[in-house]
Amino acid sequence: MQLNALDWSIIGAFFAAALLVGLAVARRAGKSSAEFFLSGRNMPWWLLGTSMVATTFAADTPLLVTDIVRQNGVAGNWAWWAFLLTGMLTVFVYAKLWRRSGVLTDIEFYELRYSGKSAAFLRGFRALYLGVFFNVVVMAIVTLAAIKIGQIMFGFGALQTVTVAMLVTVVFSAAGGFRGVLLTDFLLFIVAMVGAIGAAVVAVGHPKVGGLEGLLTHESVREHISLLPDFSNTELLITVLIMPLAVQWWSVWYPGAEPGGGGYVAQRMLAAKNEKHAVGATFLFNFAHYALRPWPWILVALASLIIYPDLDSIRQAFPDANPDIIRNDSAYPAMLTLLPHGLLGIVTASLAAAYMSTISTHLNWGSSYVVFDFYKRFMNPQASEKQLVVAGRVSTVTMMVLAALLTTQIESAKHGFDLLLQVGAGTGLLFILRWFWWRINPMSELTAMVVSFLVAFYFFLFPSRIPGWQQLLMGVSITTIAWLAVTFLTSPSSDATLRHFCRVARPGGPGWKPVYDRAEAEGDPLPEAAKEWTLPLGIACMVAGCFAVYSALFATGYWLYGNYVPAAVLTVIALAASVFLVTAWDHVNRG
Repeated sequence: MQLNALDWSIIGAFFAAALLVGLAVARRAGKSSAEFFLSGRNMPWWLLGTSMVATTFAADTPLLVTDIVRQNGVAGNWAWWAFLLTGMLTVFVYAKLWRRSGVLTDIEFYELRYSGKSAAFLRGFRALYLGVFFNVVVMAIVTLAAIKIGQIMFGFGALQTVTVAMLVTVVFSAAGGFRGVLLTDFLLFIVAMVGAIGAAVVAVGHPKVGGLEGLLTHESVREHISLLPDFSNTELLITVLIMPLAVQWWSVWYPGAEPGGGGYVAQRMLAAKNEKHAVGATFLFNFAHYALRPWPWILVALASLIIYPDLDSIRQAFPDANPDIIRNDSAYPAMLTLLPHGLLGIVTASLAAAYMSTISTHLNWGSSYVVFDFYKRFMNPQASEKQLVVAGRVSTVTMMVLAALLTTQIESAKHGFDLLLQVGAGTGLLFILRWFWWRINPMSELTAMVVSFLVAFYFFLFPSRIPGWQQLLMGVSITTIAWLAVTFLTSPSSDATLRHFCRVARPGGPGWKPVYDRAEAEGDPLPEAAKEWTLPLGIACMVAGCFAVYSALFATGYWLYGNYVPAAVLTVIALAASVFLVTAWDHVNRG
């Protein structure tokens, strides 16, 4: 498909704006490592929350949703909708704990929470494991989506797409640091939402689709629009609903939905002005991520079932595209070729925005691990601020190159999603409990990471006919049993470290009672503030938050479907849950 002058002018203006923002804050970003990675810890909730949403608005996300809808219907999205439970737990329980900790990265947390050489080793190991390995995998998945979009929409070669997209992203990420990422994210989110909505309007209005009524009544679409899976299909029910809601959300580490918080979400909470801003930012992220964004993508995915009913129809329509990368997720960029000029430029810019936002965040976040938790901690403890900023910029470029090389090993967005779930299977419960149970130690975490990786690696090397949900359940079970056993067989961290952690983070609760009791018996009582226990109210708010967001998500769907009674009921539930949250907001943030 050919872009005309109007399209190119829109795309050029967008890239120029992103670069100008990065270059405009480059000097300030270079002042110190704290400024480069956390913007001086003085960011407002609305900017941080928007940045989180923009980061998860990746180029691969609409492709993933399209893949899911075409194979398992709208209900298949429960595979990621279930992570809302994780997100709301972070909002009302963990956001304030992270902000109180005062660490520069969530990996630095390990030497605040644990003691000894094993804590130091865990910090270094985790920095490279997440900051390089895991981070590069995520960026490779996103880059694969960019390649598919480039090939199908414009006939670009893989090298051409990667070179242009990565070059611009690396320049403003390395120059502007975290402040540049946040400011450009705000711009990128607006452009990405306009593009997604515009694409949905055009897709639904296509003559073959015939508007919303034609879309929802078409024989190829009718069986795909349910918000819940077919309960008579046991395999599908377990895969897309039961496993995500019963096991996946609390047991699996996944970027952006880490049980107990963490990753780039933690980075933004740590950059907030205070605890309330950290909580507000995380709530805004979860609302927008789950309730605001999905439906434009879903509508395009449903329309694609009419225009491109199977993979052969996509291959025939785009004979110049590499047939080896044509999967169900390719239907999304295929649908975008139907856009008129002008809107095509906006949507192309929006896809570039989605790509750049995600990659820039992962580059800055991963680089913070490499710089603070490996380079400074183990290689050059006396490094100057200038050296740390230079190291951050070098690691940024290096990780981008590694991601480009890994891209060739991944087949589709769904394939990458499943791989990340399996690698993180079984570690989630530990990340939830380590804040509230004194007994967990560095060996617990090392065991969880190593065992979950080995299980995933086994299934990767020796593919079997065991269903994916059973593989995930096996990974969760084996990993959880292993780290629990090691927890009880090894020594906990020192009392001095545990007491310091209680004074700084003030987690409270019965899980820390032995530490409080020993401290009091030894004449070193912990402050009364450390005993505050707001977890029950936090969990109540988590449930209310889930009702509010899920009700808003499904109410939107039913309004679109023309099912006005359930739409009205769900809208009322969403409003009632929101009123409860407003009432309880100050109380839950007092702890």
